[in-house]
Amino acid sequence: MMNESVSSIMTTKVITVHPEDKLTVVKDILFNKRIHHLPVVKGPKNKLVGIITSYDIFKLDRTFDEYDSILVQDVMTKKIATLHPHEKIGAAAQVFLRHLFHGLPIVNDELELLGIVTTHDVLKYNFDREYPNDEFEIQWRNLEITDGEE
Repeated sequence: MMNESVSSIMTTKVITVHPEDKLTVVKDILFNKRIHHLPVVKGPKNKLVGIITSYDIFKLDRTFDEYDSILVQDVMTKKIATLHPHEKIGAAAQVFLRHLFHGLPIVNDELELLGIVTTHDVLKYNFDREYPNDEFEIQWRNLEITDGEE
């Protein structure tokens, strides 16, 4: 079922940052684009040198005012899992499940960034195959706390 290549589901127009960017740039992108992973690239060929995630920022425990004095290279994760575009979607799912990651950069042998695959991409791939024409009704509720409930 997940024997297609990750290139069939990866996002190729990837938003990236650079090691010398300020954390303010990262915060603005993550909040405004509603994404959680930003590959960090360097040079004209977009060589992958790290990744920075919303979790990396959360665990810093710094105020937004401090972000302008912090560089991406000081916060980014440098030891990361990657896949090649020909590898199977199942390989991405395995990494996500075993390591609790939610995004995988897709690179070539020279570590040039080609795309990114997320858990959302894998879920959408499987859902579209299982329910190609189905629409499910979602029940939205406005919840509130009333007196006496805690």
